[in-house]
Amino acid sequence: MKIAIDTTVLVGLFVPNDTWHLRALALFEALEAGRHKPVFFDCVMGEALSVAIRRLYEKHLTEEVEPFLDRVESRIPSSALNWLFPDVPRLYGDILALVRQSGGELNFNDALIALGCRERAIEAIASFDADFDRVPWLHRVAEPDDLARAEAPTEPSA
Repeated sequence: MKIAIDTTVLVGLFVPNDTWHLRALALFEALEAGRHKPVFFDCVMGEALSVAIRRLYEKHLTEEVEPFLDRVESRIPSSALNWLFPDVPRLYGDILALVRQSGGELNFNDALIALGCRERAIEAIASFDADFDRVPWLHRVAEPDDLARAEAPTEPSA
């Protein structure tokens, strides 16, 4: 099963002192141990890199930026990314509609991710962000135990 990986999980995976680090490691290990294929979107990678590098900068750890980027590139090369940004012009109206529908709980990137998952028949997202619980066609996986729920057959959705 394909599972999209969200920013909170990526940052947690690559930043050892992040709040979500241990949970992200456990979740990623469970994904890899199962028959799951992680899907990495360009917009998620951009957001995760921005957040993690900003934290390093704010903590005056600029010497850690290059090793951090090396870890990310070795684990997730650019060839492993799925590109959603080219879809933005076509999906722009749907993105705004989904943001509106959520009352602003979903931001632009999250709405793009949700629509990208729907178009690519990805039914689950690994995320610690409860905003994705508002998306009817996605199962949010936040713990290894959530994987079984995500694998359960569902009714087709629009």
